[in-house]
Amino acid sequence: MKQLQVELGVRSYPIYIGENLLTRSDLLGRHIKSRQVVVVTNVTVAPLYLEVVLKKLTDYQVETVILPDGEQYKTLEHVETIFTALLEKKFSRNATLIALGGGVIGDMGGFAAACYQRGIAFIQIPTTLLAQVDSSVGGKTGVNHPLGKNMIGAFYQPQAVIADTTVLDTLDDRQFSAGLAEVIKYGLIADAEFFSWLELNAKKLLAREKEVLAYAIEKSCITKARIVGEDEFESGVRATLNLGHTFGHAIETGTGYGEYLHGEAVAIGTCQAADLSRRLGWLNDKDVARIIRIFEQVNLPVTPPKTMTTRHYIELMSVDKKNIDGAIRVIALEKIGRASLPFNVKREVLEQTLNSTLEHSG
Repeated sequence: MKQLQVELGVRSYPIYIGENLLTRSDLLGRHIKSRQVVVVTNVTVAPLYLEVVLKKLTDYQVETVILPDGEQYKTLEHVETIFTALLEKKFSRNATLIALGGGVIGDMGGFAAACYQRGIAFIQIPTTLLAQVDSSVGGKTGVNHPLGKNMIGAFYQPQAVIADTTVLDTLDDRQFSAGLAEVIKYGLIADAEFFSWLELNAKKLLAREKEVLAYAIEKSCITKARIVGEDEFESGVRATLNLGHTFGHAIETGTGYGEYLHGEAVAIGTCQAADLSRRLGWLNDKDVARIIRIFEQVNLPVTPPKTMTTRHYIELMSVDKKNIDGAIRVIALEKIGRASLPFNVKREVLEQTLNSTLEHSG
């Protein structure tokens, strides 16, 4: 087992990474605050891993909440289901919420924990690759709105993240590839050497070779923990973690939550951000080709959906947390291994990128 630390003063917490961690009751026990525990999961994960977790909680008063599976259910309505369960069982503010699932469950569970009685403890047990390398770390919680993804939420840090790599054995290929989009992002924004390593090991990652996968997860979490430790509330460098996300969130919102997995939309958005970076004079043609090729190597889409238009994109991108005073702000790549901070992109340059990439829409 590897143990990393997210350094945030009194809000610091460990990330545990390793095989068969769900069978270790000591990891859960050291981070549970009282006898009251609620486990939030979904209909896909529950049959696979809920019983394993509950067997480690026999000494606690445990309530379970099983939600539908999918981005389209990441709503205030379904968070209210969690609140209702907590209130019906008269759970106190010393209770602990365990989020057992992928990014959607982690975001909703964390948001419920942030809000219930103004904050209860919660533990992240991410069960998808994307959640293990990205969404479970850093304390971003929230839900979607029909007009914008993740526009309702809070920064709220967990007590711990327990990333059991064994659970990835049951993850389907599409979800696994979607998680690799965020792994690739870390190389692009902060570590050119890691990006080159990913290019060389793409086939091994797809084959889920254990040593290669373990290294990619650890490397991603180290980078995420470092950036979050430097900038908890995204006032600076943490915004670089949103590379491709402004474009990607527009895709997710514009096509209806759930048609594209988050990682798929981010892959497309990152290719669009690469095109924009080339137009700014930062990347060259070879750089852009490398970026597109690595996403293709791990079976991710690289062109936007045919249903999107430039006008639709811009309308949706104008609803983004990085924007200030109505100006669309994006993250671009100054070079492979270094991302820019958010900046106001000129409308004509943005339209050139959108028009060009939409010509090749898939």
